[in-house]
Amino acid sequence: MSQAVRQAPPDTQTREAVAARLARVRAHSLALAAPLSAEDQQLQSMPEASPTKWHLAHTTWFFETFLLRPHAPFHRAADPAFGFLYNSYYEALGPRAARPERGLMSRPALPEILAWREAVDVSMRRLLTHATDALWPTIEAIIALGCAHEEQHQELILMDIKHALSRNPMRPAYRSGPPPAPPPIHPGWVTHAGGVCQIGHDGQGFAFDNEGPRHRVWLDPFRLARSLVTNAAFRDFIDDGGYQTPALWLAEGYDAVRAGTWRAPLYWEHHDGDWQVFTLHGLHPLVPDAPVLHVSYFEADAFARWAGHRLPTEAEWEVAATAHGATPDGLFDAAWQHTGSAYLAYPGFVPAPGAVGEYNGKFMVNQMVLRGGSLATPAGHARASYRNFFPPHARWMFGGIRLAATA
Repeated sequence: MSQAVRQAPPDTQTREAVAARLARVRAHSLALAAPLSAEDQQLQSMPEASPTKWHLAHTTWFFETFLLRPHAPFHRAADPAFGFLYNSYYEALGPRAARPERGLMSRPALPEILAWREAVDVSMRRLLTHATDALWPTIEAIIALGCAHEEQHQELILMDIKHALSRNPMRPAYRSGPPPAPPPIHPGWVTHAGGVCQIGHDGQGFAFDNEGPRHRVWLDPFRLARSLVTNAAFRDFIDDGGYQTPALWLAEGYDAVRAGTWRAPLYWEHHDGDWQVFTLHGLHPLVPDAPVLHVSYFEADAFARWAGHRLPTEAEWEVAATAHGATPDGLFDAAWQHTGSAYLAYPGFVPAPGAVGEYNGKFMVNQMVLRGGSLATPAGHARASYRNFFPPHARWMFGGIRLAATA
C-alpha cells in the first residue's frame, strides 16, 4: 500500500482530488471496454487470461471488499456469490472460482455487472464526502491502492482481449486505424559508473509494497542500450536460426520452444514470404523499426546471448532510469523490459497485514522482473521503482528487450 499516509485532516480540495482520480480510473476501465460487444467481453482464450467482464467485476469487488464493507455501513453489498466469482487469489477471503473457468461465467450478465459498478461508485462518492477526518488516512490509502490495482487490470484488459481476438480466424481489430508510428531509434549506449547505489521507492507518493524498502546495492560499471531491440533486429535473430540453436537457450527455455513450437514472437505470422504482426489494430505488416513485443524472458535472454550482450539486472535498470544526465529511451511507454533478476523480496520486506498482504508477497518465487511500462500501461501508472513480474515463459504481456553490458 502507499508508503505516504496523510496525517493532517484533509481539506475539501484534497477530498475532491482523491474523488476525481477515482472517477477517472473507474471511467477509463469502461472506456477500454466500450469497443467490445458483450460476446467479446465474455471471451477467455487461455487459463492465464480473463474476460473483460471479469476484470470490470473484479476491480469492483476489490473496492467493495476492502473499502466499502469495512467503512461504509450504508452500502448495500452485492450478491454474496460475487465474492466467490470475483475473488482473484486472496486465500484469506475464502474459496473462489477456478481461474481457468472465468470464461464460463456467462451469468451474471454484463448489464448486471455494470449496474453493480455504478452502485459501488455511488457508495464510494458518498463515503469520500462524509468520511471523518480520523478515518480519512485509511480511506485515502485504500483508494490509492485500489486505483493502482484497477490500472493494472486496465493493461490486463488490453493484453487479454488482444490474445482473444488473435484466436479469431477473422483477426478482428480492437481499435480502428493503423498502429501508432514507432519511436525514433537512437543507437549507442548509456554508461553508468556503478558503485554503491540506492534502489527502491523513496517514500514519496504511492508505491506497491514490493517496491521497498529502499536499500543499497553495489553495481560494477555497466552500459544499457539507449533504444529497445527492434523487430528488424529480432528478425535477424530468427533468420540466423536463433530458435533452432540450443546453445543460446536456458534448458527450460528450449523446452518451451519445442513444446510451444515457437518460431517467432507471439502474434508474428509468416505470409507469402513476409512477416505480419497481429496488433490491437488488427493484422499489419511487420514494422522493422518498432520495438519487438510479446517475447518471453527465455526469448529475451536467448536474443541477448546471440547479440553478444545480456539483459540488465533490475538494479542496473532503475539506477540508469533515475541517473542525472542521459537516460535510455522508451523507459515507460513502449514495452516492459525484461531483466535478468528473479522476483524476490527486497531486504527488510514485510507484507502488509491481512488479506491485502497477499497482493504481491506470495508471488515472490518462479517469476522474473520486468521494468518500465508499455504502450498499454495507463498514463502515470509506472515509475522507476515499479516491479512488474511474470513467469519466464509468459509472452502475452507487452514485453520487450533492452540490452546491457558490463562496461
